[in-house]
Amino acid sequence: MTRSHENITFPNPPIKEAILDIRVNLPEETGLEQLETYHDEIKGRFPKKEKRFVWEGKIEFKKEEIQPAIEAPPSRHDGFLFRSEDGSKVVQARLDGFTFNKLKPYDNWESFSSEGRGLWDHFVRIAKPKNVIRLALRYINRIEIPLPLEKIQDYILTFPQVASGIPNKLSNFLVRLEIPNPEIQAKAVVTETMETIPPSGEFLPFIFDIDVIRTDVLEPTAPAIWQIMEELRGFKNSIFLKSITEKTKEMFK
Repeated sequence: MTRSHENITFPNPPIKEAILDIRVNLPEETGLEQLETYHDEIKGRFPKKEKRFVWEGKIEFKKEEIQPAIEAPPSRHDGFLFRSEDGSKVVQARLDGFTFNKLKPYDNWESFSSEGRGLWDHFVRIAKPKNVIRLALRYINRIEIPLPLEKIQDYILTFPQVASGIPNKLSNFLVRLEIPNPEIQAKAVVTETMETIPPSGEFLPFIFDIDVIRTDVLEPTAPAIWQIMEELRGFKNSIFLKSITEKTKEMFK
C-alpha cells in the first residue's frame, strides 16, 4: 500500500501484514490430496509445507444453567500452508479458497498483487474451482505513536472518544467498525487496538486493521477479479489516509 488514489508514497509504510483472500466453491472431486500437489508448482519459492487445521466450537446458553455449555469438536484438516524460506510470505490452499499473506517488509501493491495473481493462477489450474464467491484485501498496520501522548487525535482521527470527566488514559481498547461502500458493493471491517507498550515506554504500538470485502459470484479466470481488487485497495487506502493526520504521515516518510 505505498500508493493511494491521492498518489501518496510512503517509503516506510507501517504494514505488518498484507492479505489477499479469494473464497471459492470447489468441485466434489477436488480434495486435500489434490490441494497438496499445489506445492509442486511453487516449492522453489515456498519450500516449507504445513497442514492447516480449523477449529469450530459452539456455545449454548440454557435458561436453567448459569454456565453456558461449550462444545469443542476435534480440529478439521482443511488445507495446506506453504511458507517461503524466510517466513515473510505464506500461501494457503484450502477447501474453501486461496490466500496470499505478505509479512513485513512490504514493498508495494504492484509486486504484491502481481505475485498474488500468479499464485492464484496456479491454484485455479490445480483446484479447478467452480466459481469465486468472495474477495477480500486485509492490511494490518502497526503504528508506533510516540509517548508521552497528550491526545491520540494528534495522530489518529478514527478513534473512540472518552466522555468528559472520565480519566482519558487507556491501558487497552478494542474498537470494531463496519463501513459499507455501496458504490463498489463492498464493506470494510476496521479494527483498532494496541499491543503492550514496550518497557522503554517510548511509543504506543497502535494496531490499525482494515479488512475490505466484497461478496460476488465470478468465474475463476475473470479479469473482473483483479479490477475488484483494485477497487478494494482504493477503498482501503481512503480509510487509512483519512484516518491519520499529517504528523502520522510524516512518520512513514
